[in-house]
Amino acid sequence: MGRVFARSHFSRNIDPGHDIQPFGHYDPNRFETCRIQEDLNVSRGPAVVSIVDNLADAPGRVAVVDIGSNTVRLVVYDAPTRLPIPIFNEKAECGLARGLNETGRLNPEGVEEAMRSLQRFSLLSQSMNVERMTLLATAAVREAEDGQAFVERISKTVGLEVRVLSGEEEARLSALGLLSGRRLIDGLLADIGGGSVDLVEVRKGQFGRSGTLPMGHLRLRERSGENGSEAMRIVSEALEEFPWLSNIKGRNLFLAGGGCRALARVFIAQANYPLHVVDGYKIRRGDARRLCNVIIGMGPDSKWGVSDIPEGRLASLPFVASVVNGLLGVCRAKKAVFSGFGMREGQLLDMLPDEVRDQDPLLSGCAGMAERTGRFSITGHEIYAWLAPLFPKKRDAESRLRMAACMLSDIGWSEHPDYRAEHAFLRALRLPFAGLSHHDRVFLAFSLFFRYKGGSDNPSVVPAMALLQENDLERAETLGNALRLAYTLSGAAPGLLPMTNLELVDKELVLNLSGDERKDREIFTSEAVERRLDKLAQTIGRRGRIA
Repeated sequence: MGRVFARSHFSRNIDPGHDIQPFGHYDPNRFETCRIQEDLNVSRGPAVVSIVDNLADAPGRVAVVDIGSNTVRLVVYDAPTRLPIPIFNEKAECGLARGLNETGRLNPEGVEEAMRSLQRFSLLSQSMNVERMTLLATAAVREAEDGQAFVERISKTVGLEVRVLSGEEEARLSALGLLSGRRLIDGLLADIGGGSVDLVEVRKGQFGRSGTLPMGHLRLRERSGENGSEAMRIVSEALEEFPWLSNIKGRNLFLAGGGCRALARVFIAQANYPLHVVDGYKIRRGDARRLCNVIIGMGPDSKWGVSDIPEGRLASLPFVASVVNGLLGVCRAKKAVFSGFGMREGQLLDMLPDEVRDQDPLLSGCAGMAERTGRFSITGHEIYAWLAPLFPKKRDAESRLRMAACMLSDIGWSEHPDYRAEHAFLRALRLPFAGLSHHDRVFLAFSLFFRYKGGSDNPSVVPAMALLQENDLERAETLGNALRLAYTLSGAAPGLLPMTNLELVDKELVLNLSGDERKDREIFTSEAVERRLDKLAQTIGRRGRIA
């Protein structure tokens, strides 16, 4: 494994207080309106062991270590694709920023814990055949008077170089992480760490004004003496330095960082929300402020009934809530939207070539999953083209979701037949991909559920229906039944579907079979084909006919 990986990729910094700045050569809007691509260009190249300057030149495993004010985290990714999926994720609660306000130095116990963790992370990465490892340090290391000595110790002891990010660099990478999966972002990003809060205005794929507050939840907890009212006063006073936050009124507040993810889990639990996925979770401004006030008032010793939040995170929740509450009050955002992506994902995206970063993250992820899980070589594009006559509006809002469903339509083949529908539903609902709202997740999940003949009275799927809109379930059933018919006709083998086509004629759904020779038609003629054509036709209020 190469040991020195910290090359600068931060030439496009944000200047605090400046007007809207172009996003540079990366345009996240391109995959919002582009046609469904014939080739997603998902590269799977051979493994090459080398130190590289561009992530695209390293098709093997990569790792990012985030040396934060509260935690030190290692994330290992399998390949530098548009949205790589972590294959290993571990954090150590070090609390480097604990006591920084009083001493101006890093927490000594935290330094020793961080050194032990970094040594372990280095050895693990070597064992995992990681080819590139990037270490990023944020506010605590940046501001501490002994921060440079800590960095030098890491280099000498562990043999790894650390990139200490400026506030502007940290904010930019956090914004890139947010934009890695969301299209047409409009509002304010707040990445709330233990040592600092990074603020970036984003307007339709462009960076705007930005700033960094040296009051992450750890430092706010110390400065306030663990007093909720005092914490709110400190936050309100600090936010007065950013009058441009009033520009956010009526737009959204996007929240990133481990503390915000913990806060979202509490919100989800308290609301009995049917989907326990933090990324994309939305809550109205008024509801968020009320819950924040409750959390602040209960203090750091409350447990909130959420078992997967570490003790340290629970103790910090009132101070995360203080920052969120203060921001919602000042910027008067319409909704708070939580992100599961941040600086680490931004670092990876920043290092990809244009042709990879311009890919749609959802479709790129689905293509990779289909390649790993599919039986045969039939493609999602082949299925998508075949069922297109059922959905005559070529550029409607659901076209991406239909393509995603087509790509994942064989996802349940290896499961027990009695559980294929439920398995496909749950797997789609919990996809580890960006680019999916919670509504989109549920629509996609139901489409695959019906593809495997699931019944809408299944108790496993009923709660998720609350996230659908009018007629969504009917459209998902239509898509699912069409996918089921496609697999009956083709047996998942490539090249057969194009020998047939669907046609809407008067009150009929006609399945046209090509070829005059009997043997050319016999492959498509069966009782199962007739039954599933009739089922699909009934779904759209027509009669089925084979021609």
